[in-house]
Amino acid sequence: MFRPKFIDKIPPFLRNKYLLTIIIFVVWVLLLDSNNLISRYKEMKNLQKLKAEKEYYVKKIDEDRRKLYELRTDDRNLEKFAREQYRMKKPDEDLYIILTPRENRQILKKTN
Repeated sequence: MFRPKFIDKIPPFLRNKYLLTIIIFVVWVLLLDSNNLISRYKEMKNLQKLKAEKEYYVKKIDEDRRKLYELRTDDRNLEKFAREQYRMKKPDEDLYIILTPRENRQILKKTN
């Protein structure tokens, strides 16, 4: 039977059909499959990012609930909130707004 010469140059352990099948399977699973290693890594990074976002929003919700409770239970807190957030004032008061450089830049960006 005729055997091409290049087959003799292949190491014997690579000519084993079982080992060759295992190598092809590993390459398929690691690189070619729809659930390959690269996509799994990207999905894990995305999952970590989403968990961090969830934690941030849960903290933000708790903080907002606490503020809402304070506003509903005490009129002084309601007045303080209105003065700070909406710059409300009494008719006989003068209001002076002091901005940090960062706030000033944000306002300039909005107006331009």
